[in-house]
Amino acid sequence: MDNQRTILFFVLSFILLLIWQAWQEDYVRPQATPISTPVISALPDQGRSAAPLVVPQGQAGIAVQDRPEMSSTPAVAATVSPMSQVLNSDKRIYVRTDLYDIEIDTVGGDLRKVNLLTYPITADRPDIPFSLMEDKGFRLFIAQSGLLSASSAPDHHAIYEAEQQDYTLADDSSELKVPLRWVSEDGITVIKTYTFKRDSFLIEVDHQIINNSGKPWRGHQYRQFQRTAAADSESSFFIHTYTGGVIFSEEESYEKIHFSDMEDENLARDISNGWAAIIQHYFVGAWIPNKGETNHYYSKALDDGRYTLGLVSPEVEVEAGATNTFVSQLYVGAKIQERLEAVADGLVLTVDYGILTLIAEPLFWLLSFFHDLFGNWGWAIIGVTLVIKLVFYKLSEKSYRSMANMRKVTPKITAIRERYIDDRQRMSKAMMELYKKEKINPMGGCLPMLVQIPVFIALYWVLLESVELRQADFIFWLNDLSTKDPFYVLPLLMGLTMYIQQQLNPKPPDPMQAKIMAALPFIFTLFFAFFPSGLVLYWVVNAILSILQQWYITRRIDMGLDNDDDDKKKDKKVKGKGKKPKEKPKPLPKAIEASSD
Repeated sequence: MDNQRTILFFVLSFILLLIWQAWQEDYVRPQATPISTPVISALPDQGRSAAPLVVPQGQAGIAVQDRPEMSSTPAVAATVSPMSQVLNSDKRIYVRTDLYDIEIDTVGGDLRKVNLLTYPITADRPDIPFSLMEDKGFRLFIAQSGLLSASSAPDHHAIYEAEQQDYTLADDSSELKVPLRWVSEDGITVIKTYTFKRDSFLIEVDHQIINNSGKPWRGHQYRQFQRTAAADSESSFFIHTYTGGVIFSEEESYEKIHFSDMEDENLARDISNGWAAIIQHYFVGAWIPNKGETNHYYSKALDDGRYTLGLVSPEVEVEAGATNTFVSQLYVGAKIQERLEAVADGLVLTVDYGILTLIAEPLFWLLSFFHDLFGNWGWAIIGVTLVIKLVFYKLSEKSYRSMANMRKVTPKITAIRERYIDDRQRMSKAMMELYKKEKINPMGGCLPMLVQIPVFIALYWVLLESVELRQADFIFWLNDLSTKDPFYVLPLLMGLTMYIQQQLNPKPPDPMQAKIMAALPFIFTLFFAFFPSGLVLYWVVNAILSILQQWYITRRIDMGLDNDDDDKKKDKKVKGKGKKPKEKPKPLPKAIEASSD
């Protein structure tokens, strides 16, 4: 009966884990506020005339500055007027590569819209790309960068000029450069250049400073994300993944900066060899500074529901007549592990497996191995399930043998319960005597099950977090393993396998427990109906293999053909005890016999 309780405990714990995650998403994380639409008369003078601008629908003024304030540059804050504290829009620069369809705004040279051409929004709509970044509404997410200086410098409110409006990566070219120019009245020229490379989600962002002002220029480069806290559209009540900020440092490693953390206090930390990112299910935007560079990392919660997370470089001095270039890298795309590993240390951790990463990473490697072998993620899941079943075969065998033995003595246990229904102490004593007589360990099936739980949960996160399974085709109607089965065939099979397993297990003598166990197949059928079909596929295959193994072991025990190996070893020791045969004395060597004579 303890095996039944263990199963029930595991099931309820798993459900509580998912409910807790849903509660965290709904109540702990701050909700985005609707953004109004004011009209802005003009930007402050940034070294060139500025025409009146109308803020697009879904944008608003910000009550606090949406750019960093450095203590080392106290004069910077005074150079920005309240009118510039708005996410404005001027002209759009359209960029198309093999992976991207991008919009860059001449205000700040911001990366305002990013469509991922190789990732459709749904499997049924392959012609509509997934939009990772956009600058309107509740899913606002943009990448900004600029310069901070007490003298002339373009921040992300300055207006740049572009040589052309449309850029396309040529078929015979491996990279595409998009330059933007800003010129001040005192002779400072800044050329901001985006460099896109073929088959790469890594974008190089440079700020070249040409100092013709006749005096030294001192300043910093900053890079940041702006994002609202709106829930990711791909999440559901049962599946919640983390959306928010993360930073990496050699001291603290991978660290989440929740939007609620930004509400509580501003991040202010100096980090070497790190990076800052905003992550969501399957996708990430990350600013990666030069290796070895120490940057000041910061965050801010703005008044209208936006949050900023960014970093500021060390101060650089550019002598009169000289030039200097700030270089940064921006990763915007899918969380493909082999690409993330090549970009920066620790960036692969944005594929967030949680506390079971040490178990999950080998499982993903195994999953990738079977995908390379079969060329199909569905068959890869089946392959991983088979390997896990083989690894835990002996542990499962012990558990199922214990269940089978318990099943044999269930009538006797029921009789004991009925006889001593009013005397719990005598009931427990009688049961222990029965277990001892029948050589049954009532806890024999618990430890094997508990050992497997971390592996099952780790695989759950691997299947949930791996972008490779997003819209992955399997067979027949299953054309997206990351979404629910449209015809609910797999959840029904899951419920059926649970029912069959219950018939192989011993019946709980407690009537209430028996009713709960009988209802579980129906509850889990409804529960798994909304799970990604890749996860349900794993549970179905694992359940089928478990049924075959349990049926085989139960049948052999019922026929008296199988006994516990430990019992066999104990019997051999008992039979052989005290009956060790006497050994005949070995003859002495001839040389010793001769000397004794």
